[in-house]
Amino acid sequence: MGRVLIIGAGGVGDVVTRKCAQASHIFTDIMLASRTQSKCDGIAGQITTMPIQTAQVDADNVTEVVDLIRAFRPSIVINVALPYQDLPIMDACLETKVHYLDTANYEPRDVAQFEYQWQWAYHERYREAGITAVLGCGFDPGVTGVFTAYARRHHFDEIHTLDIVDCNAGDHGKAFATNFNPEINIREITQRGRFWEDGRWVEIDPLSVHRPIAYPAIGVKESYLIYHEELESLVRHIPSIRRARFWMTFGESYLRHLTVLRNVGMTSITPILYEGREIVPLQFLKALLPEPSSLGAGYRGQTSIGCQIRGVRDGRDRTCYLYNNCSHEETFREIGAQAVSYTTGVPAMIGAMMVLTDQWKGPGVFNVEEFDPDPFMDALGRYGLPWHEEIDRPLPVEAG
Repeated sequence: MGRVLIIGAGGVGDVVTRKCAQASHIFTDIMLASRTQSKCDGIAGQITTMPIQTAQVDADNVTEVVDLIRAFRPSIVINVALPYQDLPIMDACLETKVHYLDTANYEPRDVAQFEYQWQWAYHERYREAGITAVLGCGFDPGVTGVFTAYARRHHFDEIHTLDIVDCNAGDHGKAFATNFNPEINIREITQRGRFWEDGRWVEIDPLSVHRPIAYPAIGVKESYLIYHEELESLVRHIPSIRRARFWMTFGESYLRHLTVLRNVGMTSITPILYEGREIVPLQFLKALLPEPSSLGAGYRGQTSIGCQIRGVRDGRDRTCYLYNNCSHEETFREIGAQAVSYTTGVPAMIGAMMVLTDQWKGPGVFNVEEFDPDPFMDALGRYGLPWHEEIDRPLPVEAG
């Protein structure tokens, strides 16, 4: 039904490629490309159900991406490269009139600024070109937006409060490691927190607000309020939301390491001069840390990510908790991936499927909550991410 070009061969790119190969009735031809072609070749060599083409491409170079798109002629490009590369890849898709999908919003290299403004600015150009761009189609952002849209359609007349909760209760056995790209992960966590309340953004110091929250089949974990990009799009597209927050769990060892690294300047993105050359401390730290794709073999435990929502239906108060739990051991047995890569990669594949099957369509630039959530929700369980819902029960984020 369609040819797909996947750009990025990290842990998420590995999952996306394997999952697209599982849906060969939709993705008839697959190419995996990255700056390091040997990484693509390594992934392709482990997939025996269909041939996977590979290529080398510098995703920062619009001309190179354009040339690759014209050579391979994909129906859609799935961007699982670095967020810095969103705009060059969007430019290439615009020039070649090919659909686009990513899992994380653009951010500049020199400042940790997580906003959709740069990508939303492409809307009219994509609309005029007659192509679709789907932004933030991983799990969070991604499934969390679909969960919210599904709840609004089926359970609420108005949504008033939204709490997105993200717990990784797994243990990879490493002293300090991040579950996705260390540079992006640490930039995200060390920025100032933000949440939406009564029509405005409220800022807090990094990791300064936290509380214990109970997670299904896991138990109570200390959870920290941080800023996450889907908050921006959800309060824009669902204006009845009065308060929107994002909570994430961190282990004590992780936070101790992070505090020390921050105190000595290793999480800084400001270049320093070292032995006659400029280096960015955080990029140097990234080179020392384990590759997220290498964590799967020893990972134990599970993740739990969901949306806890309060609002009204037929004039009465209502609550809804939609969530998925994902086992690190099970995802490794299936495709050799840890659960954080899996929960990001599977939704990216499903989002591309929605576009290619015309279940999500329309020229322009869109966030996932603007589309029909039902076919996406139907596909989640089929491709490895079963979901659960609890209606009119106390919300764990509100306990205590």
